[in-house]
Amino acid sequence: MTRVRIPARALLKMETQETKKNFSRWYDENYKKILILPLILLVISLAYLVYFYKDNGDFIHKDVSLSGGTSITVQNVTQEQVDSVLRQEFPDVSFTKISDLASGREIALIIETAASPEEIVPAIENILGFALTDENSTVEFTGSSLSNSFYKQLIIALIISFVLMSIVIFVLFKSFVPSIAVIFAAFADIVIPLAFLDILGVKISAAGIAAFLMLIGYSVDTDILLTSRALKSSEDSLNERIYRAFKTGIFMTLTALVAVLPAFFLVTGLPHSFRQIFLILSVGLFVDILNTWLTNASIIKWYANKKGIK
Repeated sequence: MTRVRIPARALLKMETQETKKNFSRWYDENYKKILILPLILLVISLAYLVYFYKDNGDFIHKDVSLSGGTSITVQNVTQEQVDSVLRQEFPDVSFTKISDLASGREIALIIETAASPEEIVPAIENILGFALTDENSTVEFTGSSLSNSFYKQLIIALIISFVLMSIVIFVLFKSFVPSIAVIFAAFADIVIPLAFLDILGVKISAAGIAAFLMLIGYSVDTDILLTSRALKSSEDSLNERIYRAFKTGIFMTLTALVAVLPAFFLVTGLPHSFRQIFLILSVGLFVDILNTWLTNASIIKWYANKKGIK
């Protein structure tokens, strides 16, 4: 009796195909169920933002660039030297450490408060025992009226960008359900990270608002890729097209994460605004993976099945 030897490469290919078939069967049975996790996450985030707004009168913790106040950067000072004493006189004070990348040693401290420079500077000088000069510190003050006006303009720009993005999506796909799926994913990519930052107590700056604008672009990229591959192509099966879109899209997202995550965790000497951008983008990209490949992909598959798209 002659034995037929199957080459290892052919055997691996057969196993891969069988794995894909098994996953495809599982996906066909469960794609509606996997919508639940991101939807629950979105509902919880929206509920928290409503609670936060009632408690704070806004949807975010604003730093001095958006609320008005004083920002002082003092060289060669640690938070421990001034923290407890300053908080007694200025309860709203916040601190950001700046460290040397090579040694990890703190080289400066950013002190932010709603108080005016005339109030906070003498208090810091009394604690440290020396005068703050141009050589050892920088002082920036923003009036509350100017900050509020700037904040409103940024929010208007964010809303206009979202509306224009929605119009472009409707023009591109000319179909209600796929367009709403893309817009819904972009909306969730903003809401969930925003709630997460509020829970952490992060004070968002003007740079942070710009990061949310960038998130809209990141979200729409992967969602357009998925929707175009799934609905405008007729090659292979629907599941195969979604899978190919996933391989491309997840590579794009992971590449972006590899770029921003090390910058946030390792480069501690960066300006505070830069690190905030990296934080918002990192959280938003993680959330986008859920909203694109669980929420949007499931909605698209549901729609395609209803329309008889194979």
